[in-house]
Amino acid sequence: MKLTSSSFTDGSKIPGDFSFCIPDPAHHVCLGKNRNPQFGWSDIPAGTQSFALICHDPDVPSQGDDVNQEGRSIPASLPRVDFFHWVLIDLNAAVNSIKEAEFSHDITPRGKPGPQAAHGSRQGINNYTDWFASDHDMNGDYYGYDGPCPPWNDEIIHHYVFTLYALDVASLPLEGKFGGRKYGRQCRATFWRKPA
Repeated sequence: MKLTSSSFTDGSKIPGDFSFCIPDPAHHVCLGKNRNPQFGWSDIPAGTQSFALICHDPDVPSQGDDVNQEGRSIPASLPRVDFFHWVLIDLNAAVNSIKEAEFSHDITPRGKPGPQAAHGSRQGINNYTDWFASDHDMNGDYYGYDGPCPPWNDEIIHHYVFTLYALDVASLPLEGKFGGRKYGRQCRATFWRKPA
């Protein structure tokens, strides 16, 4: 398969329109527009019954003690973990593109509804659900897409990986809350074919 986007090019900086936060010289960061990027795909494998799209950041600090702390930095040597920004499943095989802002168009404090989404698809919770769990003003279940907001004091640049999967089932057998960290490896091993 071939996955393309008109929102940004592979390897380039993700614009603020598609980010949860953007750099701000006065306050380190300010809020972005948090719109989901546009994507289109082609060369679909025969027998595809649905698609799944996942976005993750593999560069998130494994410990949060120094994150966004004045006078401190997150060392490049710190082990890193995955942070899932989007888990979209059960996207109908007849769909070959998604529009900008079709699944997310703003920041929604205290969570975003789900799992049902456009085109009969479903969205899992992203890791902002965990990140904001102890924040009274922001805690909640964040379903769907929420864009990049890397720590402003990290010594490394974060990368955001969008992966499209062609599945040979119409619907994944996931119920209730699901997300990338808990189910991603199991689903890839069991159901997903050729990643884009």
